[in-house]
Amino acid sequence: IEPNRVGDHLGGETMTTVQGVMSFHPRSIPAPLPHSVNVTVPAKGMLELLQGYELCVRLNARCSSRIGLDIAKRWFQVHAVQADGSEVLIKKLSRNAVLSFFTDLPVCDVALEACGSSHYWARKLVRLGHRVQLISPAYVKPFVKRSKTNAHDARAICEAALRPDMRFVPIKSEEQQAVLMQHTARQLLVEQRTAVVNSLRAHLTEFGVIANKRIQNVAGLTRMIDDGADQVSHIPASGIAVLKLLVTHLRAIEESLRTIDEHIAIWQKKSAAAQVLESIPGIGIITSAAVAANVPDPAAFRSGRDFAAWMGLVPRQHSSGGKERLGHISKQGNKYLRRLLVLAATSHLRWLHKRTGAVADWCRTLLKRRLARLVTIALANKLARIGWAMMTTGELYRGEAKITTLAGAAV
Repeated sequence: IEPNRVGDHLGGETMTTVQGVMSFHPRSIPAPLPHSVNVTVPAKGMLELLQGYELCVRLNARCSSRIGLDIAKRWFQVHAVQADGSEVLIKKLSRNAVLSFFTDLPVCDVALEACGSSHYWARKLVRLGHRVQLISPAYVKPFVKRSKTNAHDARAICEAALRPDMRFVPIKSEEQQAVLMQHTARQLLVEQRTAVVNSLRAHLTEFGVIANKRIQNVAGLTRMIDDGADQVSHIPASGIAVLKLLVTHLRAIEESLRTIDEHIAIWQKKSAAAQVLESIPGIGIITSAAVAANVPDPAAFRSGRDFAAWMGLVPRQHSSGGKERLGHISKQGNKYLRRLLVLAATSHLRWLHKRTGAVADWCRTLLKRRLARLVTIALANKLARIGWAMMTTGELYRGEAKITTLAGAAV
């Protein structure tokens, strides 16, 4: 391509004539034309034309080019490199220009941080034909150089994606994210209910009324406020009005919780993996549905230990010099599933005197030499490994009984 500026003025703009023998399409490799072509463009657009041409020549469909994309609410940062690691493009994009930018590019590898809206953008880019990979922010942070900027983050994402041993996050579908919304909303409502109940108890304590703990005793507390019992008769009318507002808010939260629980139960009955997990002692509808929704493909983990480590149920290591030092559990990964499994293990130990089988015997043996809370965490780890094995093979929890597969079970 040989640009040739001519002194022609049209509408107050200097025009530029481009003569060449190459055809150009954004998503194809340039190929020779049988004859020369003349393209007339405004002079101020000449630089953008040449830059776009050069980028598409270097980022063609056959090369191993990679783009690191740092996403945000309004402004996105692009960092493109070739197979040898040399930089091709560093560009800042507005939110509205992201899809048009990637539409004009040839198919390439795109890496993003697994953060808010990353699965949305990953699905959009996959539909455009690109190969998209999501990386945990914890694995990107070591590659950030000095101060944190959008450009440094995009470069770090690009460098992290080039590591051969990097672990990537599976892209969630819209249906999977909709199911997970039920669990996140439920957890939010549970926290709000706890906050309102604690507020009620604290306000009553200021007037000398001591309420019993546990959520099971809240019904008697609200009934006492509604009926104006003798215990609260000395509280001024303005204070009673505030307490009644909190009681109304608490009942609205409980109604929303019942609605979400019904939706989760309906989905759990339709999920084969959730039905398998529910057969494990201590695991109910909520826990089985949460595990099945968060792990649609158990084959993403090499073993049950990897699955337990993903939920932070393995000891944190600080080993050096040939000496292994194991500390507390790492508490990394999915804390929601970890909390549910710990609650399931706690329930299992609470009714251990009524349970039989290999797991119950193992818990009794461990309780002889370890504290109950430590045994609870160990049992949660074991439940995670058992759950992974059952989701992988499709077997129901058998205990001491004969193996029963999902195909032959009534679920």
